[in-house]
Amino acid sequence: MNVEYHRGWSRNLGQEMELKVYGHAGKPAVVFPCQGGRFFEYEDFGMVEAVRPFIEAGAITLFTVDSVDRQSWINGSVPPADRARRHNDYDRYVMEEAVPFIRGMLPRAGGFLATGCSMGAYHSANFFFRHPDVFDAVIALSGLYSLHRFLGGYMDDNVYFNAPLAYLPNLTDPWYLDRYRRSRIVVCVGQGAWEDGMLEDTRALQRVLAEKEIPAWIDYWGHDVNHDWPWWRRQMPYFLGRMKL
Repeated sequence: MNVEYHRGWSRNLGQEMELKVYGHAGKPAVVFPCQGGRFFEYEDFGMVEAVRPFIEAGAITLFTVDSVDRQSWINGSVPPADRARRHNDYDRYVMEEAVPFIRGMLPRAGGFLATGCSMGAYHSANFFFRHPDVFDAVIALSGLYSLHRFLGGYMDDNVYFNAPLAYLPNLTDPWYLDRYRRSRIVVCVGQGAWEDGMLEDTRALQRVLAEKEIPAWIDYWGHDVNHDWPWWRRQMPYFLGRMKL
């Protein structure tokens, strides 16, 4: 398996950012880490090994990016408005810096897959829904799709347009809806320990997508399925094996 480490200065974030690449061909998969996580956790927790057959077959190449959650949504030391603005810096980093880098590595690739677990699932869903011209597939595992658990009742435009359960119900623009309907959407959640909030948000997202007539595979796993890596290591290859990449 081809593995590469990259580090560089982000003009949008004003700091060094790191990422790793796993693979050599196929669909680019942007992997977002869990809450406050780092680019190396996907490997450390066995997720890269779990999807190794897809990487070695040239079906996907993983790009595991860093997060700035500790500077944005979970940074309790600054006002919510500042957290939202910092997340928008991160959005620009991904779209203006990471995405061109990925296209440079895989110039023949079409649409990207966004994926992640827990808060990484939030990021993957949010990037997919905000940028369907780049992302045409998403696998979101055990995610929250609103921001009130981090920000309470605070809302401004930056928060609104980064909370799928806020902006999707009001979305009527066919440019977005048509692209969603042509995409592959997988949202999965367990019903075991630590999944209560994620289960609630997944059900709410399912209702919104159904109302918009957006096809999606919403999969509820059993009451023994907890919010934890052993289950995500089973879920990711399961869904990859059933998607047309």
